[in-house]
Amino acid sequence: MQASNSSSEDQKFLVRRLQISDKSKGFIELLRQLTVCDSVSDNDFEDRFHEISSLGAYHVICVIEDESSGKIIATGSVFIENKFLRNCGKVGHIEDVVVDSNARGMQLGKKVIAFLTDHARSMGCYKVILDCSLENRAFYEKCGFKQKEIQMVKYFV
Repeated sequence: MQASNSSSEDQKFLVRRLQISDKSKGFIELLRQLTVCDSVSDNDFEDRFHEISSLGAYHVICVIEDESSGKIIATGSVFIENKFLRNCGKVGHIEDVVVDSNARGMQLGKKVIAFLTDHARSMGCYKVILDCSLENRAFYEKCGFKQKEIQMVKYFV
């Protein structure tokens, strides 16, 4: 009985690519749980969605929708950088990973990270990198990441 329950949970929380209709399912509100995210008009959302979609497999945003509520409860993105290093290799950059505060502890973050890292691997990346806060370090270590060096930032606004 436990195994069938687990697989129904897996079915209930499938990771998929962002769809244009996800704006109305709370996608922007979810991003606000991560950082500053002003309101985005429907036109601006559509324009940015099409811009990102035009990059194909080089910029992927994934989401998990809670089928029972119709809300987006987890998201993350990966973009692929073409390098000259390592025989013109590629690096995956994971960004904007967030799980709704009411859905944490359900392994959804791990599902998002697995989806994004699998995508980077399938694109031929030799590594995938991300920045995180100190309090999220343990989570990413459980996902197979290790700390390397430090992050620096310079904001323009």
